[in-house]
Amino acid sequence: MPAGALPGGAVACLVAACLVAAVPSGAAAATPVASTAAGTTTTGTTTAAPGSASGSASGSASGPGGEFSGTGRLSRGSCHEPPLVTGGIPRAKEYLEAVVACMNRSWGGHFSRAREAFARPAVRFYDEPVGTVCGVPWPSDAAAFYCTNRRTLVFPLSGAWIENRTDLYPFKVAAHEYGHHLQSLTGVRRRYEARLRSQPSRQDELGRRYELQADCLSGVFLGSVRGSLGRGERDWDALLDAVRASGDEGGYRTHGKGATRVAWLKRGLGSRSPAACDTWSAPASQVG
Repeated sequence: MPAGALPGGAVACLVAACLVAAVPSGAAAATPVASTAAGTTTTGTTTAAPGSASGSASGSASGPGGEFSGTGRLSRGSCHEPPLVTGGIPRAKEYLEAVVACMNRSWGGHFSRAREAFARPAVRFYDEPVGTVCGVPWPSDAAAFYCTNRRTLVFPLSGAWIENRTDLYPFKVAAHEYGHHLQSLTGVRRRYEARLRSQPSRQDELGRRYELQADCLSGVFLGSVRGSLGRGERDWDALLDAVRASGDEGGYRTHGKGATRVAWLKRGLGSRSPAACDTWSAPASQVG
């Protein structure tokens, strides 16, 4: 159990993805959020959730912000994107293994050049949802997970998020979850939790900053391998459309409007710089 966590666990559902962790002391209760999978809007929950974060990050003690400053741009790399289906046979596991391997090489090299500690996430695959994952009940209507307390990426190999798809959406979901791993490695997660405990009334806003940073970090990686994927402009436009459709436009706005999510994804794509993903210093109008 992470430091500062209460017994038991909670699940924070992202857009077609979920964050799984224990609830930090002093965190607010779960709140509903719009969750989109394969273009269909469903209802999930999000909870201020946590894990122990470590690393030699440079962010301030008072809150996240500068953890990636001074690390430079992510080097351009080559990533082979295998087909999700060959000969009518699903190849989701092979697809995700290839994407995660690319991210391990890319981000591992980036951290090494910045002289920062790096550790690969553990990865678990499931043919179908099971009763529990990372010690908590498997969340309904969810795709991929990142378990912060175990630093584990969890990928179900079925569901609308990945079955019968030919677009870049599964690639982006995997990169978003990996972004949460980077937040744990650099200390963003730890400072985010501390901010939640000291300012619980800002839970939704802080949650949006956290999720939008993961969107941006996914864009940084996608931008670094864009030239190697063999995708045309229509594919990239389709990805932006899918992300735009995933926004929460009303009610509990925990992840940001569609246009906001697209803006941060594009910021990462264009800059290839994790330092450009400082959602914590952005004005409120940019994290709405």
